[in-house]
Amino acid sequence: MSLIHATAIVDPQAQIDSSVQIGPYTVVGPHVRIAAGTTVGAHCVLDGHTTIGRDNHIFQFNSIGAVPQDKKYAGEPTELIIGDRNTIREFCTFNLGVPQAGGVTRVGDDNWIMAYTHIAHDCIVGNHVTMANNTTLAGHVLIDDWVTVGGLTGIHQFVKIGAHAMVGFASAVSQDVPPFMLVDGNPLAVRGTNLVGLRRRGFSNARLAAIKQMHKLLYREGKTLAQASQEIAALPGSMPEADEDVAAMTAFLASAERGIAR
Repeated sequence: MSLIHATAIVDPQAQIDSSVQIGPYTVVGPHVRIAAGTTVGAHCVLDGHTTIGRDNHIFQFNSIGAVPQDKKYAGEPTELIIGDRNTIREFCTFNLGVPQAGGVTRVGDDNWIMAYTHIAHDCIVGNHVTMANNTTLAGHVLIDDWVTVGGLTGIHQFVKIGAHAMVGFASAVSQDVPPFMLVDGNPLAVRGTNLVGLRRRGFSNARLAAIKQMHKLLYREGKTLAQASQEIAALPGSMPEADEDVAAMTAFLASAERGIAR
């Protein structure tokens, strides 16, 4: 308990590991659970049925686990679940879920979340995601693993962004973004594949070639989405090293409900 500043207000029902550090004037509600090694800065509010994993660094002035900004919410015991080793910079707001959508907002592991990011109710953020300053997620957004989102970007409710995609600065994302793509703008446009990010993560030339081929089928040959999806689904076997990448793209296109960024 010596790691909790004397001016912090921690409800006695909160479940706080003895190694957790909590800074001055931070308020922790009764249903909050924080695992070992996590640091919470000054002037934060942690509330709601919020579970925070190990070794997170939550900087000062954050609101974590507040009620959702949804008029249908009527005080139900919904949740926010945050994984391990996340960095959460200043002035971020993460909201609880709403019962109509399952009631859980979820943030995975090893994410780098910069200042003024908003994660609304029932969003799912994967692992190794980077969101730059003023990234705004409306409700029900899905951000898959290894996605990078540029600053001042707004993401419409129910949008999905596939793994390893990159969204450029000040973009308006109102349609689903397929895996591996590089997009930006308002209106949003696909500029190519996220080659720099993929190379940094060790993608082989064979995998990159398959991703370029999928981009070509989706965006360069004038095909309908149904035609492109069918041809992409037929690629496994021709590029065995990239079969998992092709499967990820095929599954994403099959689940896209808002149409894809084109």
